[in-house]
Amino acid sequence: MMERVQFIKHNQQPVMSIDFSQAPKEEILAVLDDVQRQVSRHAPNSVLVFADFSGAHVDKAVATRMKEVLVFDRPYVKRSAWVGTESLPKVFYENFKNFSQRDFPTFKTRQEALDWLTSNK
Repeated sequence: MMERVQFIKHNQQPVMSIDFSQAPKEEILAVLDDVQRQVSRHAPNSVLVFADFSGAHVDKAVATRMKEVLVFDRPYVKRSAWVGTESLPKVFYENFKNFSQRDFPTFKTRQEALDWLTSNK
């Protein structure tokens, strides 16, 4: 299985790509632990994060852990962009934003999300 957390290059910039797509609950929890470990290795306000939630299986336990990781990695993350959020219950998405005091812009395509992340806007 391909790594679900990896750094890719887009517009000559490193982007942490997190692939939650089609992942069951147990796998998402493991990915979140990996994200927390990896993001903390970087300088504050330096990490660009792309996350794909297409078909991800997010339940209350996953949502709780995700809120914890989003708060933990807040100092390290410069910008985040998400796709596939149709599979997330809206209440979870809103809770992620409120609990972490961060914005998670959503996009229809991976290309749109990566272009926005690496733009100077």
